[in-house]
Amino acid sequence: MRPDGRNPDQLRPLHLERGFAKFAEGSCLIQLGDTHMMVTATVEDRVPPFLKGKGQGWVTAEYSMLPRSGRQRNNRDLMKPNGRSMEIQRLIGRSLRSVIDMEKLGERTITVDCDAIRADGGTRCAAITGAYVAVYDAMRWMIEQRMLKQIALREPIAAISVGIYRGIEVLDLNYDEDSQAETDMNVIMTGSGKFVEIQGTAERDPFGADTLGRLLKLADKGVKELVEAQKKVLAE
Repeated sequence: MRPDGRNPDQLRPLHLERGFAKFAEGSCLIQLGDTHMMVTATVEDRVPPFLKGKGQGWVTAEYSMLPRSGRQRNNRDLMKPNGRSMEIQRLIGRSLRSVIDMEKLGERTITVDCDAIRADGGTRCAAITGAYVAVYDAMRWMIEQRMLKQIALREPIAAISVGIYRGIEVLDLNYDEDSQAETDMNVIMTGSGKFVEIQGTAERDPFGADTLGRLLKLADKGVKELVEAQKKVLAE
């Protein structure tokens, strides 16, 4: 039995709210169980120096956890992100870039800010899932401003965690499960079922290819449900 009573292949309750941040070009509040992330997308008429004059855009991300988003207070990243935050924001950025046509953006940057309001496991996965909605709406704003002719996203992208908890393969681990998992994995996939990134670790016993296959199949199920939720909220 899982701590919250879910079935092994069941997501936590999911809610996506567009336009949560009034002044951002695009934003999404994603609630996945007790993990709540606020994601905003900001459009700027500039690109990093290494892209100047190349006629293409850039998408980057920043990630942080509010001091009491978790069970213990964490320090603010006042000067620079800590190692974990840097690793996560790089993951978010490259995941989004994998489904964006940079040439269609022109020489513009979309900065995605992902802030954990409440953290109960899976914050990086929730950030990527919410970021897709925020970036999509930022591109809608760009079309209204005549900065884009069409949405520059090739397909949806979402992410979910899977793992082995007390000998059972489970989907969407919360904090209690993640902290005791025998194996945990973050899987980022496109709407068409292609893998963008897989981060997997055996915390105890190593796992075989058969177990990996079952976990990826479980992740595929979860990502499909997340993508359907993205499509639904973007159609509203």
